Amino acid sequence: MVELTFEFQDGSGTRRGSERIVDLVIAGWTGRDPHKVQEHIDELAALGIAPPASTPCFYRAGVEMPTTATRIDCLGDESSGEAEYVLLVAADGSWWVGLGSDHTDRKVESYSIPVSKQMCPKPVAPVLWRFDEVAPHWDSLEIRSWVEEGGERVLYQQGSVAAMLDPRETVAAYARLGSRSGQALAPGSLMFGGTLPVIGGLRPRRVFAMELHDPVLGRRITHRYEARWLPG
Repeated sequence: MVELTFEFQDGSGTRRGSERIVDLVIAGWTGRDPHKVQEHIDELAALGIAPPASTPCFYRAGVEMPTTATRIDCLGDESSGEAEYVLLVAADGSWWVGLGSDHTDRKVESYSIPVSKQMCPKPVAPVLWRFDEVAPHWDSLEIRSWVEEGGERVLYQQGSVAAMLDPRETVAAYARLGSRSGQALAPGSLMFGGTLPVIGGLRPRRVFAMELHDPVLGRRITHRYEARWLPG
């Protein structure tokens, strides 16, 4: 297991604390709109990546992968980030929402998505919001990400979390699978909730910035990190 330190923000204020991550789940193909899901399938198909047999689907990854660091190491020069909301089930069973990047090796992804999920650390922002406080206006939340190209910041993803399944539906889908596999989203679990289409196509980039915006409560979670590409 790994222990991460976060700022937990809710209506009573902000507290700093640590949570042990005992299970990492990466949800995929979680789009609500089947046409958008197909768009993502086509996006990956252009890279030679086969779609799953059914959607949504779930990939397990090592619990040592999540990190709040602003620098990560990746083997080779074929990786890039994907901004997603993340859901943490705390030790007391409460749900917390944050922001993460499913940083993935695109070359490995072309022949094995599960293996690609193990290739790179998964950066997460060190701030979490209580889920109960955003649930009433969940679909208003917005995700954006940027990459650096030619020394300039370029918009890479933009959209509402309404493009993805509500996290309660995603967790329920995972629980249905768990009834057969013995797995469920238990305390200590961190789930990546799915991503938005990329503007201009998936491409390897070292510098990645992301934002989760709550326009109703007027707050943002932001995070920026840089990948060091190690020679292969």
